[in-house]
Amino acid sequence: MADILVLYYSRHGATEKIAQLIARGIEEVNGMHARIRTVPPVSTVCEAIEDDIPQAGAPYVNHDDLQDCIGLALGSPTRFGNMAAPLKYFIDSTSPLWLSGSLAGKPAVVFTSTSSLHGGQESTLLSMMLPLFHHGMILLGLPYSEADLRHTTSGGTPYGASHLAGTEGNKALSDEEKRLSIASGKRLAELAVKLM
Repeated sequence: MADILVLYYSRHGATEKIAQLIARGIEEVNGMHARIRTVPPVSTVCEAIEDDIPQAGAPYVNHDDLQDCIGLALGSPTRFGNMAAPLKYFIDSTSPLWLSGSLAGKPAVVFTSTSSLHGGQESTLLSMMLPLFHHGMILLGLPYSEADLRHTTSGGTPYGASHLAGTEGNKALSDEEKRLSIASGKRLAELAVKLM
């Protein structure tokens, strides 16, 4: 089995739900395994540290998870049209992988969740793409051949899977958002197989 890393940060659980659906899509492709990882929160208190193992959810990511994967799905909630600080903080630590070219040529997708429909879904997805381009990764979007992309009234963009979580962060994923998330994972895994 080949591993595709599904790396996300989720504060209220919506981005984590997309990550799980993307993982499901990945594992629909024969021989593919989704390795789900998260990042610790960033503290505003100097010298604060997190335990090495989170109390709940996916294990924390390390550089080996990135180096060993054959593809990457990267997800974050939207923070003022940008990825959340904890995910950016981890990505900023990946210079050694950039220097070695460890991620060059690997396929990747991005995904997000927002509290409002026009809260920056697409700009957040684009912000996550930038460091992946610098790493030399091959970025995939969602093509309009995915019928749900043409009909969704919630999340889903050609830049990647997304979800409208609502201002309380408690809106369930719509059927379209679910199918687009699964399709994103499957598309990523299918390209990863071709590139192996």
